[in-house]
Amino acid sequence: MKAKVVRFHAPGEPNVLRLDEVDLPEPDAGEVRIRHTAIGLNFQDIYARSGLYPVPVPSGLGTEAAGVVEAVGAGVVDFNPGDRVCYISGPVMGAYATHRNYPAERLLHAPDHISDEQLAAMMLKSVTVEYLMRRCYPVQQGQHVLMHAAAGGVGLLAGQWGRHLGAHMIGVAAGPEKVALARANGYEHVIDRLTEDVVQRVRALTHDAGVPVVYDSVGKNSFDQSINCLSPRGYFVSFGTTTGAPPPVEAATLQKKGSLYFTRPTLVTYTASTADLRAAAAAVFDLCARGVLKVSINQRYALADAARAHADLAAGRTLGSSVLVP
Repeated sequence: MKAKVVRFHAPGEPNVLRLDEVDLPEPDAGEVRIRHTAIGLNFQDIYARSGLYPVPVPSGLGTEAAGVVEAVGAGVVDFNPGDRVCYISGPVMGAYATHRNYPAERLLHAPDHISDEQLAAMMLKSVTVEYLMRRCYPVQQGQHVLMHAAAGGVGLLAGQWGRHLGAHMIGVAAGPEKVALARANGYEHVIDRLTEDVVQRVRALTHDAGVPVVYDSVGKNSFDQSINCLSPRGYFVSFGTTTGAPPPVEAATLQKKGSLYFTRPTLVTYTASTADLRAAAAAVFDLCARGVLKVSINQRYALADAARAHADLAAGRTLGSSVLVP
């Protein structure tokens, strides 16, 4: 059969993306063929397309989607044609497509209480929040927690999860609209980085103690702020580079700033085993069912408009989560 796939044949700006028609073979043993109904949009896609994360070309894009099983390969027993499914593919891209073959062992059954668009918009982001706040640095009730990009897809879910845990969530956002959105999603305090000094506000809110953990997906532009907001023995969790890679971290700097810890976790590591992936997804689905997590989809793009979606996301013109619709 034929599938339409967004690919790039050389790294570059959003205009390198092309909608190609390709032959899709029958699923191999252990695979299923999925007809996508909604596809997630993430900064990882931009990193790959731009060349920041080098990948062999031509390459597809996209690491999360939801859809319906159309066919199964030999040996697949947990899924049948017609099943609603979703996935997070880690380093294996290819979700920007109308159809795709995918390993059954990494596939998840879609819960009835979550729509396909919600699943596509939240799976990667919500599982990211799960490993950040439950496993990388387990957030405790009563702690102050600093989250950069609080009005982004990950940031909004982190605010909700942190509020559920009983943490005092401090978010950083840009402009009144994003500040208001973050505040409505669990943040007790939101700092407008366009008009306020982040370090001064954090120090004031914590009576100069600093925070025990900073979750930073911004990278280069927020590095100094993050490290200066931490309390002694605090954790600097760097999980993104939307403004470029942070500078090299000197051991002496961690010592001088108060015996700090620095870590660069990845979704791939924290969901390396199928058991880890399914446990993380189960935790997410449970909080969704209980009304703790709610995804905000504020932008929808046709699959053919992936280039415009990339441009909007990179320029900060989006709020919350976005999806591509085949």
